[in-house]
Amino acid sequence: MSGGVGRRPALAAIAAAALAQRAAAQQPGRTGRAIVGFPPGGTADAVTRIYVERMRAAMGSQVIVDNRPGAGGRLALELLKPLPADGSAFVVTPASMLTIYPHLYTRTLRYDPLNDFTPVSPVCVFPFGLAVGARHPSRTLQDFVTWTKARGAVDWASPVPGSMPHFIGTQFARTAGLSLNHVPYRGSAPAMQDLLAGTIQAVILPIGEMTAFHRGGEARLLAVTSPDRLPRLSDVPTFAEAGLGELTHEEWYGAVLPARAPAPVVAALQAAIAAAAATPELQDALTRIDIAPLVLEADAFRSRMRREHAAWAPIVAASGFNPDE
Repeated sequence: MSGGVGRRPALAAIAAAALAQRAAAQQPGRTGRAIVGFPPGGTADAVTRIYVERMRAAMGSQVIVDNRPGAGGRLALELLKPLPADGSAFVVTPASMLTIYPHLYTRTLRYDPLNDFTPVSPVCVFPFGLAVGARHPSRTLQDFVTWTKARGAVDWASPVPGSMPHFIGTQFARTAGLSLNHVPYRGSAPAMQDLLAGTIQAVILPIGEMTAFHRGGEARLLAVTSPDRLPRLSDVPTFAEAGLGELTHEEWYGAVLPARAPAPVVAALQAAIAAAAATPELQDALTRIDIAPLVLEADAFRSRMRREHAAWAPIVAASGFNPDE
């Protein structure tokens, strides 16, 4: 489930090749919608707006961000499913809605991620990190494992139940032989506040939510889930370095269209994404929030989505978590 955060692909070359394919699907003057299943101000909204601002020129038309929060990001995909597959609307969604939620909401999910949408391209990728407060005695991941085993049971937080950090935490507990009590929060910010206050002992959150606190000495990152150390956090080891390579996970945000989108429409949107990702302005904007751009051809994105959809099934099952019950 690695995606190479910290290693910028040859985005300019991808953009140049993709832009040659887009002319057939352009409809200048038409307003398009980038639907986001989360409210303004969050990471998904911020990333989408960074892209949309730089996609307009490549698409030859106006694109607006349409925030449709609800059901943990599922509402946006439910809204997209019946829309025309003409490129007038697409969703930018975290991977979890397509790769993890189908194994959670087995009776209530109102879309089939593998058949109801046309994958276009990821737009970015980022890892997660395990952090403790500055006053915590653990200086390393091994320290934390030893300390936790001595305590018997420790509370830790994720930003939301059923999220990727939730299952990374349950996988960590099982692999390391720890007793960890999951405390789900409603977002990363309140979880970080409680970590800094000492109410919670540890958190697993998107790396961008913790970088400033780590650098400022208010919290301590013990490990990251990326395949390699992050350039801006070179002092923080990966889980793989501690012998926990199965905890190498990254979350991508990706653009999808309704099912059966024509190839020229897919190519046009992928080209616009690639062109935006190739701009230094976008790369710098994402770097400032510790996120890396990621662009793939539609077929490669589809393969990655299917592979990760299959890989999360046993992890979710082993956690025993079932929100439908």
